[in-house]
Amino acid sequence: MTIKKNRAFLKWAGGKYGLIDAITAQLPEGKKLIEPFVGAGSVFLNTDYSQYLLNDINPDLINLYKILQLQSKQYIADSASLFVPENNNADCYYDLRQKFNLSTDIYERAVIFLYLNRFGYNGLCRYNQKGIFNVPFGRYLAPYFPHKELEYFAEKAQHVTFTCLPFEKVFTRARAGSVIYCDPPYAPISKTAFFNSYASNGFSLEKQSILANLANKTGFERNIPVLISNHDTELTRKLYQGAVLTELQVSRFISQKSDARKKVGELLALYLR
Repeated sequence: MTIKKNRAFLKWAGGKYGLIDAITAQLPEGKKLIEPFVGAGSVFLNTDYSQYLLNDINPDLINLYKILQLQSKQYIADSASLFVPENNNADCYYDLRQKFNLSTDIYERAVIFLYLNRFGYNGLCRYNQKGIFNVPFGRYLAPYFPHKELEYFAEKAQHVTFTCLPFEKVFTRARAGSVIYCDPPYAPISKTAFFNSYASNGFSLEKQSILANLANKTGFERNIPVLISNHDTELTRKLYQGAVLTELQVSRFISQKSDARKKVGELLALYLR
């Protein structure tokens, strides 16, 4: 029997929809799933824990999720109003992008964020060092409005606590019965492949090391299981010594050129006493 998988309403670089089966096979049972790097939420949407703590360092993302959790009908209607043919051109896109960057209104930013995600290039979420969203226009024929996906997320979000904290603080909230899944910005495959600008502060190699040490202590000293996804590199294998490693081959779709969409090695590192 094939179980229907649920897609996230956001397009997301490095999203985990294609790896759901592999990830859920490794996730232990528990009462609460904690995700310090929730991203688009594919793992959340395809698991069945009784409680969730979903965190991300990107405040635009978490504010959108909180609004959808509390005002789903209004948010969906307002977001849908931007998904019209007359808004599918570069001039309109850059006008709305500028409006987003200048706005301090959380609700307005949340509505425009979904538009930028679906009309922008390859679903990227990227900010410069000043916190300015700078993804270019995507030039798609007819961007999809994810009405059903938004409704499903809003329904499931009733069992979620959303936070916008550094990942280190999220680990301190784990208790007996918790399971932690980490999908951090990936370690670079090469020196020229360091894409980590989901939020304006990036994710350094030092933070990769801090995360691995936290996972080790949490899994083995506190007896709270931790599963981490990352690229399969010499660095990550060194960082994740002591964890049970599962190797995967995954297609990456950042480039629009088909010959640049090659399979890359990934690791699932499970810290479980």
